Amino acid sequence: LRCHRFHMLDTAHLLLAACMFLGAALYSSVGHAGASAYIAFMALFSVAPAVMRPTALTLNILVASFASIRYARAGLFRWRIVWPFMIGALPFAFIGGGIELPGHYYRPIVGAVLIVAGLRLLWLKQFSENRVLRDPPIAIGIVLGAGIGFLSGLTGTGGGIFLSPIIIFLGWSDLRTASGVAALFIFGNSVAGLLGNLAMVRSLPSELPIYVAAVMLGALVGTAFGTKFATTYIQRALGLVLVIAGLKLIGVY
Repeated sequence: LRCHRFHMLDTAHLLLAACMFLGAALYSSVGHAGASAYIAFMALFSVAPAVMRPTALTLNILVASFASIRYARAGLFRWRIVWPFMIGALPFAFIGGGIELPGHYYRPIVGAVLIVAGLRLLWLKQFSENRVLRDPPIAIGIVLGAGIGFLSGLTGTGGGIFLSPIIIFLGWSDLRTASGVAALFIFGNSVAGLLGNLAMVRSLPSELPIYVAAVMLGALVGTAFGTKFATTYIQRALGLVLVIAGLKLIGVY
């Protein structure tokens, strides 16, 4: 009976790792690190909230660092776009990361974040690459970055799901450059969020190496496609998963 139980646990961990591979591949194809997807999948597998945030942040750091390098080498990055947001975001991600929320608060907040992210992916609009782009005003970028950073640290996400639509919708970046910008922004936020409460690392699961291998392989695949191909339909499919997981966290079903 005990061997059967361990076998079932191993199967569940492998299935979760496979889901994380998919999330990393899909998210990194647009410059994101996948924290929203990791949290969504962990919710579907009934992982404890205390484990969710440090695991998502750790995986985010690894994937975002790799994605930043890949997109920068492909010429899909502009420092002028990202630095005002990072100035505001990093200290507030640190503050948010230091706040411990009870499960009955954490679940609805993260659920709402996932639903917003999912709806953003489901209704992603295509923008003309011929639009006239302008740099973001520094003061506005800092203020927006502070808000995104705090929410990122609080929920264990990297903030790319909020930054990307803002800089695209307001004409501060084209779709492809937004991928590289988001990757570096997510990396900084994830590091700051984890540093905000280093005690969280004690909640990292023993299965973390399996998840790391899965997401890094996913990032390798995703960034390869992201620098060459459009991923609109895949994003919308993942958006549906995020909405379903968000509704589960909120307690709709």
